[in-house]
Amino acid sequence: MDYDTITLEIEAGLAVLTLNRPEKMNALNTRMRAEMADAVRRAGHGARVVVMTGAGRAFCSGQDLGDRANAESVDLERTLRDEYEPLLRAIVDCPVPVVAAVNGAAAGAGANIALAADVVIAAHSAYFLQAFSRIGLIPDAGGTFILPRAMGLPKAIGAALFAEKITAEQADDWGMIWEAVPDMGFEEHWRARARHLADGPTLSYQGIKAALRASLSNSFDEQIALEARTQGKCGRSRDFKEGVLAFLEKRAPKFEGR
Repeated sequence: MDYDTITLEIEAGLAVLTLNRPEKMNALNTRMRAEMADAVRRAGHGARVVVMTGAGRAFCSGQDLGDRANAESVDLERTLRDEYEPLLRAIVDCPVPVVAAVNGAAAGAGANIALAADVVIAAHSAYFLQAFSRIGLIPDAGGTFILPRAMGLPKAIGAALFAEKITAEQADDWGMIWEAVPDMGFEEHWRARARHLADGPTLSYQGIKAALRASLSNSFDEQIALEARTQGKCGRSRDFKEGVLAFLEKRAPKFEGR
């Protein structure tokens, strides 16, 4: 697929997907959703970490309401099912870590797409906004699943009802995201974080993602059985052997992602 609304750069195991409609604050339209899903799937099989970020002053302002001039004719159920769901599944099911580098406003579906990533790093000037109730809707793009798990039910309900901005530092304090960092040096910071993951034990990361996500619905017995199976797979990997050898030889490991 040729990309018109995003860019994708893959180099040395690091894929950077940039939402590239800065004049629209990277608002999501049908084309962008399809391109993002395609790019995440492609990068997941050609890189060892995927970063999503935004061009300009926003990460993503949510749905492009200009696409919905005639609100009476919009089929929101179809849009979510056919356009948002494939994108969310691409992010959640990606076999390598997905990092959201939130450089600015993340509103509506844009906030929830960011929060669907495995790791969220936000600049101090960034914010998250569940704007849906302002136009008579409920949080979507996975929001009703992600928010209670990311911030707890009381905060999630308040964020959805009041539709107030949550600053990056609040999100950090509440445990919604991994970290909030100063704007100065933000890109250098997330690139260093991403490089750490790109150089790491990719099979281990895949297992971590799958096991921790499964724990949200598994029983204790199901989860410890999954742990055993996943650890057995990791224990047969070349990276595990390299990790142990590097520990014994008191040197940094050189993981191959296998």
